[in-house]
Amino acid sequence: MTEVKYLETHEWFIENDGIITVGISTYAQGELGDIVFVTLPELNTIFKKGSSVVELEATKTIAEVYAPFDCKIIEVNAALHTEPELINSDPLDAGWIFKASTDNYSDTGMSEVEYLEFIT
Repeated sequence: MTEVKYLETHEWFIENDGIITVGISTYAQGELGDIVFVTLPELNTIFKKGSSVVELEATKTIAEVYAPFDCKIIEVNAALHTEPELINSDPLDAGWIFKASTDNYSDTGMSEVEYLEFIT
């Protein structure tokens, strides 16, 4: 299995042959509280690294999910339309948010150990 990498903005991503799968970390979903609505991007939309791709509405606040690289959306987790709580119950598997193609992947994310050090 490809290693999960984390960003300082609390997204996780997995890269596989130029395709990245993106979600938010267990820590981030815990800080947000219950997620009640997810605004997903349109397919084929292009985003620059660091731009807001997704809006998460939680009982406590609204949060953004950012593009880890310049990328084009190729798939969204449609289950989140009716089950946004998947992000809370299983953020690293069933709660993935989007998949995107990227031409500028670089292994710049933190390992799980580095991320755990970062959040403590």
